[in-house]
Amino acid sequence: MALIEAKGLIKVYDLGDIKVKALDRVAMSIEQSEFVAIMGPSGSGKSTMMHILGCLDKPTSGSYFLEEKDVSNLNLDELAEIRNKKIGFVFQSFNLLSRTSALENVELPLLYAGVSARQRKEKAQWALELVGLSGREGHHSNQLSGGEQQRVAIARAMVNDAGIILADEPTGNLDTKSSSEVMEIFTRLNQEERKTIVIITHEPDIAKFCARQIRFLDGKIVSDERRE
Repeated sequence: MALIEAKGLIKVYDLGDIKVKALDRVAMSIEQSEFVAIMGPSGSGKSTMMHILGCLDKPTSGSYFLEEKDVSNLNLDELAEIRNKKIGFVFQSFNLLSRTSALENVELPLLYAGVSARQRKEKAQWALELVGLSGREGHHSNQLSGGEQQRVAIARAMVNDAGIILADEPTGNLDTKSSSEVMEIFTRLNQEERKTIVIITHEPDIAKFCARQIRFLDGKIVSDERRE
């Protein structure tokens, strides 16, 4: 069975008098170590899909299997445990603590997991080295460029050895050069570290880095293409 398997996912948001169907019977599977772009315009359902894949939200109906386990109906504590152990998140806005060093930002998931201070530092330094930020460990967020801040966020996403990285518009606040550098890091993590990476984007130039492109429109998958 695939690492990620969605079957007949429906997500309806109840906005008082209006019900909005964000996902409409979506079925998809993602294998271990795939590098996937989920594309589509605003309101297409791509971010809703990411929230379900990342166990941040639950579908209204349908099933979502992660490592062959149906996580569709788990409670909030069970979903949080899966997020902490199996999934790393990267967001458009970086979500770093501004008055905290790069090293301390990367250590945060390990702090919540109860890892010792020595191990936290070692793992965080390893993750920062992997994204090309050796020597910048002591710099605070406001001392780093946007591209460097996103690298810190990527290091934080993978420091707990999560096998899956979900990135929501990770280059949305970056210039073209920094965007390419960030996507090259994702490519290296996929190829060398065998991470399964899912990028949510509306930019074709970013999606081109991915080996597979799944396109959403009106809550449905309208195309699913693999690069030769």
